[in-house]
Amino acid sequence: MTDTRVPARVFPNAQDEAEAAKNLTQTPQTMHPAYRLAFQDTDFLLREDLRPVRFQLELLKPELLLDEAQIGSTFVFYGSARIPEPAKAEALREAATDDFGRLVAERLIAKSKYYDVARELARLASQCPRDLEGQRHFVVCSGGGPSIMEAANRGAEDVGAESIGLNIMLPHEQTPNAYVTPSLSMQFHYFALRKMHFLLRARAVAVFPGGFGTFDETFELLTLIQTGKVSPIPVLMYGREFWERVVNFEALAEEGVIARKDLDLFRFVETAQEGWDYVRKWWRDRPLTR
Repeated sequence: MTDTRVPARVFPNAQDEAEAAKNLTQTPQTMHPAYRLAFQDTDFLLREDLRPVRFQLELLKPELLLDEAQIGSTFVFYGSARIPEPAKAEALREAATDDFGRLVAERLIAKSKYYDVARELARLASQCPRDLEGQRHFVVCSGGGPSIMEAANRGAEDVGAESIGLNIMLPHEQTPNAYVTPSLSMQFHYFALRKMHFLLRARAVAVFPGGFGTFDETFELLTLIQTGKVSPIPVLMYGREFWERVVNFEALAEEGVIARKDLDLFRFVETAQEGWDYVRKWWRDRPLTR
């Protein structure tokens, strides 16, 4: 049967069917919502009892896009959306109208140095070469927003590298920063699925000063490592002074609610080079996990 051509498929593909569905003869039956193809029926997909399907779609879409982009591993950046870049920090002091506002402005200005640190760390990570199979490693991944997230994506762009932005739908407008690679800029409805995608490919995480969102992401990661649900990876905590002021880690161990060895799940660092050297040392004798 060497002269016989066997087709790759015998069923029409979904795209062709979707196009054909646009040109149906209009009758009371074909115009009713019940007649829509299920995957074209937005009202159907948004039903309350379709939440499990939406979870699956939100898990699958980024996974396929990152696979197709040959991203084998990521370097994830967590941190505040409120810390300004140094060039814009002074405006906070000028905008302050009372003593508390001036105090907050001074503290944010002091932390503005971490914008540059995050940007430099992203530059270093983004120069990691592809492996023998063409997979990219330590690809910068942020939440896609402003401040520390912007610095991370910006650092990757500085050296001509692509970077990921995992944005989230919020009640107020949430637009990806201008430095995220458009084809790797993704939007999530579910925080849980977004946090899962942060960690599925993460082989290093840099945590910069931040608020509730940063705490949520960071402590979930530490819990996953502590409980053995995730293999240990380098977790860099930038800003020892900040972190030890807002969280008394030693006290948690002294109170017996964590083990003393749990304090080794992360490492305090200050400079981009120090952090990158630690990550390289961590993985030097271990194969990269795909």
